[in-house]
Amino acid sequence: MNLPITLTINGVRRDIALDDPRVTLLDLLRERLDLTGTKKGCDRGQCGACTILVDGRRINSCLALAVSHDGAEILTIEGVAQGDELHPVQAAFIAHDGFQCGFCTPGQVMSAIGLIEEGQAGNDPERVRECMSGNLCRCGAYAGITKAVLEAQDNMTATSRRRSA
Repeated sequence: MNLPITLTINGVRRDIALDDPRVTLLDLLRERLDLTGTKKGCDRGQCGACTILVDGRRINSCLALAVSHDGAEILTIEGVAQGDELHPVQAAFIAHDGFQCGFCTPGQVMSAIGLIEEGQAGNDPERVRECMSGNLCRCGAYAGITKAVLEAQDNMTATSRRRSA
């Protein structure tokens, strides 16, 4: 039995036939669509390595059934940069050493983008740490991650103001 679904992934409409209704978004992205930037860490929704944006909201893709998101708009780490121009969050992660081994970085970046777009970051480092607490970094790059989120938010806000002026 094939279950047809349609997803818009990184701006591209994809018509997909699922042969199993138990396929998660994570496995669909990685195994069927070769979008391997989203990482499989714990596969239990506890580490955040698989964070993606679905309809603008952060989710753990390892816990989300693909069939449940028919018609959704999905953003993965592969769709964040614009050509050679990094997203402000990606640039801030580099500037503040917000990564070490890099395994958690795609999920951290996606969570940070979602956090900023949700308007939840504020300007308080403790608030950022709390809102990013679902994304674990076993290397301990949390100080750089927090600084990167705050800087990226400032840069994105300034850019937004310039565009609307």
